[in-house]
Amino acid sequence: MNLDYIAGFFDNDTFMFIVLPLLIFCFRIVDQSIGTIRLIFAAKGMKKLAPVFAFFESFIWLVAIGQIMKHLDNIYCYVAFAGGYAAGNYFGILLEEKLSIGTVVIRVIPKKDTTDLITRLRQLNYGVTAVDVDGMLGPTKMFFTTVRRKESHHVINIIKEFNPAAFYTIDEVKTVSGGHFERKNKSIFSILNPFQKTVKS
Repeated sequence: MNLDYIAGFFDNDTFMFIVLPLLIFCFRIVDQSIGTIRLIFAAKGMKKLAPVFAFFESFIWLVAIGQIMKHLDNIYCYVAFAGGYAAGNYFGILLEEKLSIGTVVIRVIPKKDTTDLITRLRQLNYGVTAVDVDGMLGPTKMFFTTVRRKESHHVINIIKEFNPAAFYTIDEVKTVSGGHFERKNKSIFSILNPFQKTVKS
């Protein structure tokens, strides 16, 4: 192996102004994506997963900042560092949306009878609690259900099918105790999300 050739590669302009900034950019995308997921895990109370992601986030960040400090005269490294930070935030949010981690509560105030809708949701094994309320248009029945976030789109589609004009809200839930959740086979999502335990309500 020609050591002079290897040393020359790391010293030439191609490495300094193209390869190195690109590596820094990629490192920042990875570490900031991990950081975004870590913050989301921490906010959801996932105490075991958040520290693991924090370790890898800080390690990759140190590698990237170490290269910056070695090449303080290379403006391309600065641009790559900042660009990777911005892109990492974006990709981190996209990744979290794909994972659909956590639990949400869906509250529905319909504008017509909800008997068929509630029956359908319960047939699909979703826990539904209904209460009588006095709305803007008079007495009606409000109901809510707590579901895994990755299932919320399915529930909303059912609501729109039976009651297209219904008013509904979706709120994040940090902690769940009790309740009734649809049982499904474990997947990577259930492994990542400790809240995806069977809950009965």
